[in-house]
Amino acid sequence: MAEVELQNISRKYKNVTAIEDIAFTIPNGEFWVLVGPSGCGKSTILRTIAGLESATEGQLYIGGQRVDSVPARQRDVAMVFQNYALYPHMSVAENLAFGLRMRGADSAAIGQRIERVARSLSIEHLLERKPKQLSGGQQQRVALGRAIAREPQVFLLDEPLSNLDAQLRDETRAELKQLHARLGITTIYVTHDQTEAMTLGDRIVVLDRGRIQQIGSPQEIYAQPANRMVATFLGSPPMNILPATYNNGQFNLNAQTLPCPEAIREQLQPQNGQGFELGIRPEEISLSTNSDSTEDLTIHLDLLEPLGRETLVRGSLPNSEVVLNFYAPGRFGGRRGESVGVKLQRDRLFIFDPKSGKILYPLTND
Repeated sequence: MAEVELQNISRKYKNVTAIEDIAFTIPNGEFWVLVGPSGCGKSTILRTIAGLESATEGQLYIGGQRVDSVPARQRDVAMVFQNYALYPHMSVAENLAFGLRMRGADSAAIGQRIERVARSLSIEHLLERKPKQLSGGQQQRVALGRAIAREPQVFLLDEPLSNLDAQLRDETRAELKQLHARLGITTIYVTHDQTEAMTLGDRIVVLDRGRIQQIGSPQEIYAQPANRMVATFLGSPPMNILPATYNNGQFNLNAQTLPCPEAIREQLQPQNGQGFELGIRPEEISLSTNSDSTEDLTIHLDLLEPLGRETLVRGSLPNSEVVLNFYAPGRFGGRRGESVGVKLQRDRLFIFDPKSGKILYPLTND
């Protein structure tokens, strides 16, 4: 196990900057997730830590030792790739032992370690099989086992679950979390899947266009996103964004109005005619009922997705391209094209600057 520290790491390819000024420290034994859209630089960071890419600027430390000029094979890290990278002509046992044999480990010690790792991953009955005889989930466990058998200082996982089907991905994700709890090895996990990021990470690094947008625990980032990009990336369905203009104590949304909460007026002190973007999570929107004396907005129903206990509803503001996603009861009887009233938890609104995307409300004292 080891602390991993990146000090202002950048990687440039001719006129393209893949990552810029990346700086964070992962404490010994923690599980961190790098997440962001395709092309944001997360895999480049992982490959730079592994030594498969070279930083053009900055310094990299593993276990207190500077390693940015150290060859990959000497960094004592183990990487698991998206495509598993198993040797097809070798058995599972031979794949698990390969890295140890290349390092000249004792045969008896190799056998004991392979047996222990296989038991921990429930693949001891597969040791004599070849990779082509395994399911995708079994191949993924073998790839993880090969990394674990090395007992590295750091695990680097590059979208290791993306080739699995939905159910197997959920099961393997739970196994990964339990495995980390047992081994306690510093782990850096790359994914574009926000569900994986939220459920696996001790802390999350959200990236966009090669730069860090926010670092924090899953709960911190969900509750207090730094900007519109973070707010809309984490959460499924994503946060709803409503363009609005402030006027005389209320927000104008197309031809409808929404009262501006007093707390927002006090902190933001908006001016008449000032434009904002309002953010609201789907779980903070509900259908108006017959007993409601008021409703906040009227929307047209565009799409209904029954999920059993609840129904995911997508609606739009009349004469507008603004879309709202929210949940209705599972037996909701609405039909596409109908108009319904919805209520918003106005005390849970987020306010963003429409130009920069920076969060304006709520702000913490940090």
